Amino acid sequence: MNNELQHTPLSGITDYINALDTLCGLAQHSLFIFEKNFGETGFNSAARHDILRHFLLANPANRLHLLTHDTRTATQYCPRLPLLLRQFSHNMHIYQTPNHLHHLSEPFAVADESHYVRRFHFDDPHGLFARNDPEHARAFKSQFEEMWAASHSGITVTTLGL
Repeated sequence: MNNELQHTPLSGITDYINALDTLCGLAQHSLFIFEKNFGETGFNSAARHDILRHFLLANPANRLHLLTHDTRTATQYCPRLPLLLRQFSHNMHIYQTPNHLHHLSEPFAVADESHYVRRFHFDDPHGLFARNDPEHARAFKSQFEEMWAASHSGITVTTLGL
């Protein structure tokens, strides 16, 4: 495996979706994803579902943390996410940010404290896909953990919660 630092610019939403799929496929232990909502970034695609399911099945210690400003999109337009959550509720969580964090507008995802994908704004499809960049990946993970600590569970796996 190539351990050299690689930065790939992303010039559109298709690049971003493909980079997220690749990042999810690279994850070996942990995956942290922050999005405004999950509606238009590939989270209901069969390919993303399969990648995330494979990641969660690979090891019961693997962790998937999804953080969003709006969980309604996940339940209304991405039925595969609640299905994954129902099957993997022990190692997958979907949290919603509180109102005081809604000013945060730069989506990002981190895999294994080594790789990350980021966009510069929710409304801007341009971004960066970085492989083997642990310094910046750890900084994004730290930011994610701070946001996570202030957030709350956004989707439950009970019938009443869906």
